[in-house]
Amino acid sequence: MSEENIDLSGLSNSQRFLLAFNDIDYAIKTRFNFNRSMGFSEAVRKAVAYNYTIRKFEDDLITYGRLRNAIVHGNDDFIIAEPHIDVVEKIEKIKRLLTTPPRAIDVVARRDVLMVHASKSMREVIKLIASSSYSNIPVFNDNNQIIGIANGQKILDSFGKYLLSDGKSETFLDAVKIEDMLSKIENTNYYAFANSEITVEQALSLFHQNSKLLAIIVTTNGGANEKPLGIMTGSDVLKMNKILENY
Repeated sequence: MSEENIDLSGLSNSQRFLLAFNDIDYAIKTRFNFNRSMGFSEAVRKAVAYNYTIRKFEDDLITYGRLRNAIVHGNDDFIIAEPHIDVVEKIEKIKRLLTTPPRAIDVVARRDVLMVHASKSMREVIKLIASSSYSNIPVFNDNNQIIGIANGQKILDSFGKYLLSDGKSETFLDAVKIEDMLSKIENTNYYAFANSEITVEQALSLFHQNSKLLAIIVTTNGGANEKPLGIMTGSDVLKMNKILENY
């Protein structure tokens, strides 16, 4: 039985520890479709590649696997030791992060998503970035499809290359549209889409896996043709870590 369904106040430290441990074991093996007979430590090590929380607490989880074997004896799970309350509270925290993780849209994603049309000139986009203080603004076309991110650094890089090729600054600012600039960016993995159920842990994993990722755009189903519900940028990573630390 999961700890959400019972009163923990009447349980011993060992009982609380084992409840959390069993929930973690079940969550890891079911989420990643591991064989239920797989050892706990092996499951943890395999899951590290897929989950930020498991990767962060890998050493603790391996230790808890050993502690579990020290707490119980025999097939009837006869308890022979009591873990310290600090250990119990930490494994319960890890359990919450794995089984009921906070949704990013609820706690970190910025809901007031500022957007700009693909036909806007670079001058207009630069002024919008400056006035809004947002350095990553989604760009949409006539079909209401998001085609990229207007990023301050990428705009500066493009402006510099334009000047180096003897282009005129006024031409870049007024004749070049943001969609023209985006079309010249070969690598499109600097932004990503996610559905509304993406968790803080999953968002952190995306930023961890892709060092070039500037923003994650949250839509209902994770599609580019949907209205953005929220946006997360690299500047939110620290906040995400703090949320998970205090969860």
